[in-house]
Amino acid sequence: MTVKFGLLGAGRIGKVHAKAITSNPDARLVAVADAVQSAAEDIAARYGCEVRTIDEIERAVDIDAVVICTPTDTHSDLIERFARAGKAIFCEKPIDLDLGRVKACLKVVKETGATLMVGFNRRFDPHFVAVRAAIDEGKIGKVEMVQITSRDPGAPPVSYIRSSGGILRDMTIHDFDMARFLLGEEPDTVFATASVLVDPEIGEAGDHDSVSVVLTTPSGKHCSISNSRRATYGYDQRIEVHGSKGAVAAENQRPVSIEIATSAGYTRPPLHDFFMTRYTEAYAAEIAAFIAALAGGKPASPSGEDGLRALALAEAAYLSLREGRAVKVAEVLG
Repeated sequence: MTVKFGLLGAGRIGKVHAKAITSNPDARLVAVADAVQSAAEDIAARYGCEVRTIDEIERAVDIDAVVICTPTDTHSDLIERFARAGKAIFCEKPIDLDLGRVKACLKVVKETGATLMVGFNRRFDPHFVAVRAAIDEGKIGKVEMVQITSRDPGAPPVSYIRSSGGILRDMTIHDFDMARFLLGEEPDTVFATASVLVDPEIGEAGDHDSVSVVLTTPSGKHCSISNSRRATYGYDQRIEVHGSKGAVAAENQRPVSIEIATSAGYTRPPLHDFFMTRYTEAYAAEIAAFIAALAGGKPASPSGEDGLRALALAEAAYLSLREGRAVKVAEVLG
């Protein structure tokens, strides 16, 4: 089965997904749409697809599925639109910045029977998958504590910050999903602290750039998350899971995994510079998983419900920041 794709959005993440789609032998990129014509034309020229409007992709009989990489405030509307058009949908996170809007969107997805997968790509990183496998195989016993470190090499433009929904909805949301992926139990309590340590303009825009969050599950498992918009040494992505019989960890990855020893000491190459190179394999694997779900007629994962749960953790974290207390997820999820 060859899945024929339409790509909505030709920006940075759109380019990542265009590469993943065209690298898969079971996929074909048929068309791309973007409000910036030149951006769409660049992808079309590189990968041999057509430039079409979103309306044309919606009506197209030669397109089975869409990948939504447009700005966040368009995601829920586009999901509903293409669900009603009978297309399978892969959407970058988040579905929306408002929990009520996400719930309404998922209701349409359910009513139409559409396939929806949300782009939490880190679940497909081979290193993180191996950590999860070690847990599932009982190698570290019962999970007790999880530590997630996720630090960007530099902050995005303040113009992006203003429309991102805030660091907890934009950046930490990946870690909220990874916490759920590793804990094996839904967190029910969230406590968050946040500061502006990197760029005062981020604070002036109403956001934070340095965040710490602790999630707790009903049985008492903990997950600690550390986020920063600045890591001078590269893209910092690490996890560690401590269990009753041991621990398993995934360390930072480098484009070249070597170590040089001289009289000056031991040195290793720098880390990946950002997500586009660090998670190349993960982006390819998630598109492959989406295609496999369509071919097998099975639900796609991560699902819309996974998107809802991660956003609920972000909302609880924001309530924790505002009120300076631990917040029950049920307070925001209902």
